[in-house]
Amino acid sequence: MPLRLQNIRKKYGKFELAIDEHTFMDKSYNVVLGPSGSGKTTTLRIIAGLEFPDSGRILLDDEDITDLPPFKRNIGLVFQNYALYPHLTAYENIAVPLKIKKMSKEEIDKRIKRVAEILGIAGELEKYPSQLSGGQQQRVAIARALVKEPRILLLDEPLSNLDARIRIEVRGFLKELQRELEMTVIHVTHDQEEAMSIADNIVLLNAGKIVQSGSPFEIYRKPKDIFVFNFIGYSNLLPAKLLGINNADSVGFRPEDARLSNNEGILKGKVKRLQYLGSYKLIEIEIDEGRLVLVRVKPDEDWKEGDIVHIDVPISSLILFKDGVATQG
Repeated sequence: MPLRLQNIRKKYGKFELAIDEHTFMDKSYNVVLGPSGSGKTTTLRIIAGLEFPDSGRILLDDEDITDLPPFKRNIGLVFQNYALYPHLTAYENIAVPLKIKKMSKEEIDKRIKRVAEILGIAGELEKYPSQLSGGQQQRVAIARALVKEPRILLLDEPLSNLDARIRIEVRGFLKELQRELEMTVIHVTHDQEEAMSIADNIVLLNAGKIVQSGSPFEIYRKPKDIFVFNFIGYSNLLPAKLLGINNADSVGFRPEDARLSNNEGILKGKVKRLQYLGSYKLIEIEIDEGRLVLVRVKPDEDWKEGDIVHIDVPISSLILFKDGVATQG
C-alpha cells in the first residue's frame, strides 16, 4: 500500500476537504477527477507537502509523512504551468533537484542523460524553455520530477496547456511511461475524457469528498449516484414513470445504449438536432415539450430533423435511482 490518506481535513472558509480513507493503487495510473472547486488540487498539494492538513495523516509505504517538508518526501511533482526556469537550459532545469541534494556532477550527468533518453528529449537538453514546444516543455518538467527517482509522481492538470492533437499524443506517452517505469502516478484533471482514456483507477471528488472510486468502466457503467452518472460522459436522466417503472424515482441510460426505429420503442419523440461527429452521430430527440433525449447512432443512419422516431433501450442498460442514489432495481 504505497499512499494512504486517513481522515484528512482541510478548511478554507466555507469549503472543507474531507477524505475519510483512501488508498491509491500501487504501480498504477490514478486520476483524481472532479469539477472546479471540488478539492482536486488541494488534495494533490497536501500529498506533495505544499500544504498541510488541519487534521488526519498521510502514509507512504506505512511511513507517516504528514509533517515532512516537500523535499523530504519521496515524491515528484509536475505543475500545470511546468514552472521551468526561463534562464536555464533544459539540462540545467532538470539538474535543479539533484544539485539541491548535492549530488556529484558525474551522477547528475548520468541521471539526466538516462531520463532524457527515456522521455525522448536527449537532443533538446541545451535549449532554453522558450525554444521548446509545449509538449517538449512538459517532458522537461516531467524529467525534472523523475530524475529524483521518486516513489510517486504527481501531475497537476498536465495536459491543460496543450492543443487537442498534442494532448492525445502526450496522454498516450504518459501512460506508456508509467507502464515502462512501473511508477505510481496521481494525475489531477477536470477533463472526463482525459481521465477515462488514461486512468487505471479514477477517484471522483465533489464538494471536497470522494463520491466514487473505481476503474473507468465502473465509474461509467456503475455510477453510485446521479452526480457521478451525469458528470461522466453523455447521459439521459428521465422520471421513472415515463418508462413505466415504479420502484425508482429516476432512470438513466447512455446515448449509445438506445436504438431508434420508425415504429417500436418505449419512448417516442421528434428529432430536433443532429451532430455529425465523424465515427457517430449524436441525435437530440424531444420526447415532450422541452425534454430532450440523446441517442448515439452510426454515421450512415439517415435520420433527419423533424422525423418522428421511437426509442428503445434494453432493460439491462437502465440505471435506476431512488433519492439520487443508484439502486439494483
